[in-house]
Amino acid sequence: MDIQRTLLIGAIMLLSFMLLTEWVNFKTVKDEVVVTETRLTASPDFQADSSNADSATTQAVGNSDLPADLPDDTLSNTSISTAADIDDIPAVSASVDAGTSAAAVTSTGNIVQVYTDSLQVAIDLNGGDIVEVALAKFLAEIDDPETPFVLLENNSRRVYVAQSGLIGRDGIDSKSRATYRTAQTRYDLGSADSLQVDLLWSNDEGVKVTKRFNFQRDSYVVDVEFIIDNQSGEQWQGNLFGQIKRDSSAAVTNGGGGMGMQPFLGAATTTADDRFKKFSFDNMRKEPFREQHSGGWIAMIQHYFLSAWIPAPEQTHTYSTRVTNSGFNIAGFTSPAINVDPGSTREVSARFYAGPKDQYSLQEISPYLELSVDYGWLWWVAQPLFWLLTKIYSLVGNWGAAIILLTVLIKAVFFKLSATSYKSMANMRRVQPKMADIREQYADDKQKQSQAMMELYRKEKINPMGGCLPILVQMPVFIALYWMLMESVELRQAPFMLWINDLSVMDPYFVLPLMMGASMFFMQKLNPPPPDPMQAKIMQWLPVIFTFFFLWFPAGLVLYWVVNNLLSMAQQYVITRQIENAGAKS
Repeated sequence: MDIQRTLLIGAIMLLSFMLLTEWVNFKTVKDEVVVTETRLTASPDFQADSSNADSATTQAVGNSDLPADLPDDTLSNTSISTAADIDDIPAVSASVDAGTSAAAVTSTGNIVQVYTDSLQVAIDLNGGDIVEVALAKFLAEIDDPETPFVLLENNSRRVYVAQSGLIGRDGIDSKSRATYRTAQTRYDLGSADSLQVDLLWSNDEGVKVTKRFNFQRDSYVVDVEFIIDNQSGEQWQGNLFGQIKRDSSAAVTNGGGGMGMQPFLGAATTTADDRFKKFSFDNMRKEPFREQHSGGWIAMIQHYFLSAWIPAPEQTHTYSTRVTNSGFNIAGFTSPAINVDPGSTREVSARFYAGPKDQYSLQEISPYLELSVDYGWLWWVAQPLFWLLTKIYSLVGNWGAAIILLTVLIKAVFFKLSATSYKSMANMRRVQPKMADIREQYADDKQKQSQAMMELYRKEKINPMGGCLPILVQMPVFIALYWMLMESVELRQAPFMLWINDLSVMDPYFVLPLMMGASMFFMQKLNPPPPDPMQAKIMQWLPVIFTFFFLWFPAGLVLYWVVNNLLSMAQQYVITRQIENAGAKS
């Protein structure tokens, strides 16, 4: 008989379960992300810390595989053993003195340090791989302004590096990693707009390779260029490859958050048939991916940040994912073979991105790369909400204020739909005494009780579903907004006001969750009490349960719920009083 109440409680319980599972999963991911927020140090003489990296870890790091195979059109000219291993990549060691000679750097396998306004990068001369990246504009912890967020690292805590080189018939990385030399071990962008870092390799046959890294001001993109100067007597042939190598640390765990809203951590790419294709590490192990197509990109994504290789858009590349025998997860590409005639020079290049998931910047770098900002199955709702939120922020300059104004606009859109729900609840509250009389009169005859209730609804012009359906219609918007706020890097360490200096973490004093629970409690007082004692107890405990859930939720999400509840409570109060006054006059 109480179909409205049953559906409403069912929806609330579903939402409760979703929030509980999401809280557990989100908190697990946040805890693991904190582990990765180590330092390169922001001091002028930064060094990537590996003092606690033991020999076993260093040895394990070196078992990364070369690309398993080459594009089909090159297989007839060259072959690569699928068992070939890239040589050991040492854990990042102590900083190198600026006066160290190139010969000494080469022989000790030391690190080249690069500083720009956006990036702090460590490049290993063994292979010329990017073995550590810190994001200078993003702090690891908001209360530690000297420690940047570390995205890529190679130490006892985590192995997450970007590798690139030349493989194939004459590739300098085919049998073992190329050992480069460089004129200096530290490069600073300073006041310039661009910075060029050259690593040099040569052999006795007259082949010289320059691996050039180009950095730009206010950019997270690194252009990696190989210049092959063939002064030998024979044609040189090789393939460019780039790959991202990551271990399977605990942060990878994907426990299946409520409604699929757990932040994803794994590999992703774009294909000819799928604009955005994700691969969990488990899927990479079970079913390696390989596909050829023009342009494209391949990435390793996590909450708020990603790294990605973007090869030449005009060429056809082979993209693949796999897991090595040592358990490392590889996502990479191999480009078509290039031929360099004797006495000539050729260039081949790719871009590497390591930075925040800023969708408007990512869409300018490569088509569909912005889809790495994953709003899930409700993206078509979340995307317009994010656009609107950014527009509001551009006017008010505060993300907390923008969330409040966005909540007001959403409430305005659903104003009439909410009014229908509240009118139905108010009418149900008004006829509550009559409903109680019917239950008492037909306590032993449920069929007659049901008939009498339906007659009362018809006489009073009450739709028993009127209070529930509008709420269910709005739930996708609520969930999409939840998802959007959780995924947006713009809210990371974004201050609001007073004690809330980071909207992406929980309220340190639990003020907002307590306000949310109190608003739910007072909203209940405006609704008719459930006739069933068990339902009444459930409803009484819901504010407490929700308050407990929201204690650890990001403050930005709780702020939305508080404002939404306050607006709903005000609207419901006005409508309820209007209906009760109208009933009293009649």
